[in-house]
Amino acid sequence: MPINPVQHPVLDVIENRWSPYRLNAQPVEDEKILQCLEAARWAASSFNDQPWSWIVARRQDSQLFDKSVSCLLEANQGWAQNAGVLLISVIRTTFRRNNKPNRVALHDLGQSAAHLSLQATQLGLQVHQMAGLNLSATRQAFQIPEGHQPETAIAMGYPDLTAAEDPAGIELQKREQGARQRMSLGEQVFEGTWGTAARIVREA
Repeated sequence: MPINPVQHPVLDVIENRWSPYRLNAQPVEDEKILQCLEAARWAASSFNDQPWSWIVARRQDSQLFDKSVSCLLEANQGWAQNAGVLLISVIRTTFRRNNKPNRVALHDLGQSAAHLSLQATQLGLQVHQMAGLNLSATRQAFQIPEGHQPETAIAMGYPDLTAAEDPAGIELQKREQGARQRMSLGEQVFEGTWGTAARIVREA
């Protein structure tokens, strides 16, 4: 399992989180799914609006699971069909309190997804988040109402750590084992004027 090359100490679940393409085709225990969803539920959000929703398809619910797989773009279907659980994220585009546009709904969904991802890591699972989702097909398949917008898909399950043998598996394994890179803090954290690295990161 890859370990993230962090430059400063972080929580173990952050260091151990990764996004496998090869998943062991076995169901995930209901209690673990519920723990991950509970972690997602407790993410912070603007005005505590909690604009996210999740469509959950467990592997053992084959009809629902296959419907979720069919909503993925073709490039993701081949490997994601081995997930123990598929989730589709949906945002409510307006605030519940006044029905005005919620410009930070995606930000809040991201926090919720991050909570879910880290809880999954703590439980020995991993998640792979995907932008490759057919939004119109998803809306139709799950009858998502107006005012709500499907956004992403998440494959969750136990990573397959065995050596790949078939060509497709070998290619996915190569992608998993590629260098894990992030921009430096100096490229992301500024002060004074845009693009000027903050002193705290320059002097670290």
